[in-house]
Amino acid sequence: MKDWYLLYCKRSEQERAVINLERQGVGCYYPQVTVKKVSRGKRIESIEPLFPSYVFVQFDPETVSYTSVRSTRGVADFIRCGAMPQKVREELIYNLMMNEDSEKHQRLLSILPQPGDTLKLEQGKFQGLEAIYQEPDGEKRSFMLINLLGKPVKVSIENTDLLKK
Repeated sequence: MKDWYLLYCKRSEQERAVINLERQGVGCYYPQVTVKKVSRGKRIESIEPLFPSYVFVQFDPETVSYTSVRSTRGVADFIRCGAMPQKVREELIYNLMMNEDSEKHQRLLSILPQPGDTLKLEQGKFQGLEAIYQEPDGEKRSFMLINLLGKPVKVSIENTDLLKK
């Protein structure tokens, strides 16, 4: 019986891992999102993994061994519960798949504020200050405009420091 598992991949090698796993008959899924960024002064949309360095895989351990999956190029290891790889509920995978839009890319970043939203910073060195959300800055940070000494200043802040107002 095929079960879903979660793999941790080497940095930026998700695609390599997926290609090599699919060659072995292992089903792979890694949700992606379309992110708007500024690159070289131009606003672009790029597709990034929703969970960087993680890939969901589906296989039957009686057909494909855990060792061959774990030893695949690009794969670091399984996410484990004790000594055994942790199984992932099918409902989670199917819920992620159902949230994909018509372009086959998820827009699950609704937890992040939208550009122009006013926020109050909850933690970090700017705690208590109000900020205007500008755009995401990588995996865990965001660009914000804060008012310092009467002038708006653009800073990069951890997403965990945000509190939507």
